Amino acid sequence: MVDEHTDHTAEESEQLVVFQLSDELFGVNIAMVNTILRKQEITAIPQTPDFVEGVTNLRGTIIPVINLGKRFGFLDREATRSSRIIVVETLGNMVGLMVDAVVETLKLRNDCIEPPPSVVRCVEAEYLRGVGKTDNGLVILLDLEKVLTGDESGQLDTFQKHAQRTAA
Repeated sequence: MVDEHTDHTAEESEQLVVFQLSDELFGVNIAMVNTILRKQEITAIPQTPDFVEGVTNLRGTIIPVINLGKRFGFLDREATRSSRIIVVETLGNMVGLMVDAVVETLKLRNDCIEPPPSVVRCVEAEYLRGVGKTDNGLVILLDLEKVLTGDESGQLDTFQKHAQRTAA
């Protein structure tokens, strides 16, 4: 079946990594994704926000891992065989995003992307970049640079640097 909302013309489309949190689909631009990992050992860091799972070792680099479901206020779910850590680069830092599952990569035509509805344009939802329409439903597009507040990003950067020094 051909999805009428997908397009292979690079100038008119955006390639996304689509993942699941709870029962919702989210997407991030594939250019920001470094790698996708199966759930692996995460070392907890004391006195961090509850959505910060801790840090993990990615090929010799210590990166913070946040539970994106918790960050967005979804009920906490146990990790399953489908759980993944999407390692992204945002604001010059590598961060792992723990998600329930990675569903697919998708090219979505720009004319199938709309801004977030005005009802959700509030401070709590500033990380929403838009909503993509596909034949299979809606995909919520994230602005990764706004998923963490400035204070939270700075705090994660500090923990990451401390963990790097400790591991050395």
